[in-house]
Amino acid sequence: MPRKILRKFLPSAHSMREHWHLRHFGTLLHHPNLWHLNRHSVAGGVAVGLFTGLIPGPVQMLFAAIFAVVFRVNLPVAVFTTLYTNPLTFVPLYLLAYKIGAFVTGRSDGTHNLYTEFQAESLANWLPAFFNWLGPLGLPLLVGVPILGSIFSVCGYFLVRGLWRLHVVISWRRRQKRILSRKY
Repeated sequence: MPRKILRKFLPSAHSMREHWHLRHFGTLLHHPNLWHLNRHSVAGGVAVGLFTGLIPGPVQMLFAAIFAVVFRVNLPVAVFTTLYTNPLTFVPLYLLAYKIGAFVTGRSDGTHNLYTEFQAESLANWLPAFFNWLGPLGLPLLVGVPILGSIFSVCGYFLVRGLWRLHVVISWRRRQKRILSRKY
């Protein structure tokens, strides 16, 4: 069931390989795990997307795609999963990452900047305003973001693997019950 739902929304491997932007990569995008929906590939894609989703700026999807190719996990799932960070969620996520980094490093120099309001006058000024807000947070944030990304990544990987396994077991049991009920 989840595979059928995902296939409706994800592009086919052939259409992605033949896309005019992606044709230049040649056989790099031909590995089956980049496109197939199995529990290993999807769980890896979710893990990659959760980790790279915390990268600041608009390069999250690019890094998700690069890591998906390197680790040979589902590319569309990895890119799509990065969308959990957005203008509504990045401040709380970075606050959590800062707190984790401050705990690990024992430093909390930039706490005053955490609670100042993040302001961007326009979409064009968003990135410079973000880095001005982010700059004074320093080492605790630099340490906390990869730790939080790793935690999300590991939890997401095992959650997808567990849910996929649960779905398979439930489907198998239902199928067995149907088979047994037909015999008697």
